[in-house]
Amino acid sequence: MNNKLSLIAAAVLALSAAPAASAAVAVVHGRVPVSELNVARSSHKLMLSMDLDLSQLHLGKDGQVEIVPVVHNADSTQSVEFQPVVVAGHNLYFKHLREADMQTTPPYLYKEGHLTSLHYAGEVPDADWLDDSRLSVSYRISGCCNTTIEQGVDRIAPLRRPVAPVFEPKFAYIVPVGDTVKTRELKKTAYIDFPVDQTVIYPDYRRNTVELAKIQATIDSVRDDRDVTITSVGLKGFASPESPYKHNTDLAIGRVAALKNYIQQLYSFPAGIVTTDYEPEDWAGLRRFVEQSNIDHRDQILAIIDSDLQPDPKEAKIKAQYPAEYRFMLQNWYPALRHTDYKIDYKIRSFTTLEEILRILATEPQKLSLSEFYRAAQSMTPGSPEYNEVFETAVRMYPSDPAANLNAANAAMGRGDLDRAASYLDRIKGDDAGDPSVIYARGILAALRGQYEQARELFSAAARLKVADAPAALESVERILRFKAEQADPDSVTSYIMI
Repeated sequence: MNNKLSLIAAAVLALSAAPAASAAVAVVHGRVPVSELNVARSSHKLMLSMDLDLSQLHLGKDGQVEIVPVVHNADSTQSVEFQPVVVAGHNLYFKHLREADMQTTPPYLYKEGHLTSLHYAGEVPDADWLDDSRLSVSYRISGCCNTTIEQGVDRIAPLRRPVAPVFEPKFAYIVPVGDTVKTRELKKTAYIDFPVDQTVIYPDYRRNTVELAKIQATIDSVRDDRDVTITSVGLKGFASPESPYKHNTDLAIGRVAALKNYIQQLYSFPAGIVTTDYEPEDWAGLRRFVEQSNIDHRDQILAIIDSDLQPDPKEAKIKAQYPAEYRFMLQNWYPALRHTDYKIDYKIRSFTTLEEILRILATEPQKLSLSEFYRAAQSMTPGSPEYNEVFETAVRMYPSDPAANLNAANAAMGRGDLDRAASYLDRIKGDDAGDPSVIYARGILAALRGQYEQARELFSAAARLKVADAPAALESVERILRFKAEQADPDSVTSYIMI
């Protein structure tokens, strides 16, 4: 056996994740099948066990075979041998016994024909280089007078520490419900100028031509869309705080009515479509101007605005105590407080064919319902950029919808963007945060972040709430936690992976 190490070559074999015991190998040039092959390592030793089938050996009475398991590094510069197995024919077997003493008798010496199988177990001291090593079997068949008949090395497999289990998420996208009627609104503000104390609209007066054109263009942008039906046009008129409150009330009512009549003359809306409301004095708007400014006595003026005074005494107090500031407000801010807010409510028709949904997705995604977004995604490869973009677009259109945020979080986790996924899940508040699907998604996020204890709690909760994929996810996390605990235990035994 002196030159057997020179016969060992590096085994370059593909690594398999299957347990070593399932491997089908044979040694002694294929004549000794090996089964139940296992290699394990503790902090002190490397242990080998295997079952050898000796039934196909035919050595003759003067023949023998010596089998030596060897672990070595890739270039065989470092190696260690396990105890050899010697199977000898009749004559050589008894010769070994006659010449043997406790130091020279092989512990695994067997007579050919007396057994057909052998369970082998051996161990060698641990060494650092064993982290990247190979298992081979060196053998030598000899005949009369110890003449070598055949010798060689059977390369079995690389030895690798088992790779830590990896959490493989299975995302649970949910089908949106309850969004078959698609209602939208469009809000704008117009600044129609009226002559002092009048409620008649003069289209050519000051900037009225531009402001009235903006209102008409806004209505047309919705009305001319064949996919859209206008359900209401709401107008709310505001006046500025100067003049008595009663007078401003009359102005606000009259001026918003005038704008309603103007719109009715342009469009043949059915009765009840155009509605009006009013606010005599826009104190909220004035407060915003003051708060955002650096005007003198800013805090004092804000305190008056926020006081319980009635509108007329409130304005009179500001005018009396801070006349310079009042003149500034009257000149620069009050004109903007005379305005009309208008809101167009409309509904969008449903899109029935996939072709139509995909066309709208590419051109006007704001028209799609969440259900239509989901249907578009189902036509794409899960996890593809196009698939993920559908859910990203959906959540941009419906930023507060729980289903949109959950599906977008799943898509973000699928492409590895965990921070974005967390931001979507954080948007899901209140009762929706306790939904089983949300709990399960939070478990996936925790697992992908390596927060396995938290993931275990979340998956356990999701499993109790009957989330279908939660039990498998929980078991996956449990495997990871067990592996981590074993690796942290200095007395643990690690089973190697082999082909």
